[in-house]
Amino acid sequence: MIRKLVIAAALAALTTAAQAAEVTLKASHQWPGGKGDVRDEMVQILAREVASADVGLKIQVYPGKSLFKPKEQWGAMTKGQLDISAFPLDYASGRVPQFSATLMPGLVRNHDRAMRLNKSPFMQDIKKLINENGVVVLADAWLAGAFASKKQCITSPGSMAGQVTRAAGPAFEQMLVGAGASISSMPSSEIYTALQTGVLDAANTSSGSFVSYRIYEQATCLTAPGANALWFMYEPILMSKRSWDKLNKAQQDALMAAGRKAEDYFVGEAKKLDQTLVEKYKQAGVKVVEMSPDDYQAWLAIAKKTSYKNFAEKVPGGAQLIDKALAVQ
Repeated sequence: MIRKLVIAAALAALTTAAQAAEVTLKASHQWPGGKGDVRDEMVQILAREVASADVGLKIQVYPGKSLFKPKEQWGAMTKGQLDISAFPLDYASGRVPQFSATLMPGLVRNHDRAMRLNKSPFMQDIKKLINENGVVVLADAWLAGAFASKKQCITSPGSMAGQVTRAAGPAFEQMLVGAGASISSMPSSEIYTALQTGVLDAANTSSGSFVSYRIYEQATCLTAPGANALWFMYEPILMSKRSWDKLNKAQQDALMAAGRKAEDYFVGEAKKLDQTLVEKYKQAGVKVVEMSPDDYQAWLAIAKKTSYKNFAEKVPGGAQLIDKALAVQ
């Protein structure tokens, strides 16, 4: 009887120790949760896969900028205050200026090229910088983007003149100013209200955000990505290196395996996002257009004189990064 009690007590102690050892990671992002946003779903896949791996690891997801404001997430990860984020990397370009290359006009153009970029020397350099600044990449994601306006359709650079617009980062802002636009900077989560209140005439952001934030309720014309997507942005799932280093090998392996699952899901959904975008906007009665090859080349000419030139001259290693990205065919 005493032996049974000792064994039971030992098992209870082991169970309690195992429960106490379970690590809960906090994952934050700015997009709506539970409404089909692909970036939220990537994080949810990560949480489900890690839980099913049974390695004493749990991920609590905080969507809709409920834990940190969009641009505060990078600093929170580098300090170890936030464990995981689905994060538009260019948001951190104020801290690491090389990150502007991941939202450089015309540098990606289509989804197939984005996939090839992931395995290129260009992305090796970007990921090295991410790591050196205290963050780890768990999953890659490149989202195509569009333009929307409540004033007039945006096709050629001349169509942008006089419009107050939002761009996601400095490289796009420089190009748009070169075309005669005025800039109002803000996260994509604030575009709807800014269009509604007259702060903005137009905006560009990812296809996913254009749908998730219901911007079709405020726009009269959408310029869809089509075959000539000027806007592509790197929005990976990232993890604080401080948090990563505290995990054991089994937990790290489970996270990386879950990251691959999330990335595989995203690859299957990326092009669908653009299709959903067009369908939603047409259903809402918004006019939908695309840039012609000539429009695209006219924008690229402005980008090379503004964004590319500025990046090459002012950012350490900027010219080499652009060359490495352009070398990917």
